[in-house]
Amino acid sequence: MSATPVNLNRERKKRARAAEKLRADANAARFGRTKAQKAEEEAAATRARARLDAHRREEE
Repeated sequence: MSATPVNLNRERKKRARAAEKLRADANAARFGRTKAQKAEEEAAATRARARLDAHRREEE
């Protein structure tokens, strides 16, 4: 039974690249939106907030 040797530096760098790609994908999803998409999301949040406020009961 013979195991093949593993280059630890190569494995460490591979793991670091994978982690960086994961972080980059998350940032792209979070910040990589067009101005129109940001405006639509803000409008949807405003509508949701207004709808919630309209259903709120006023206390005496």
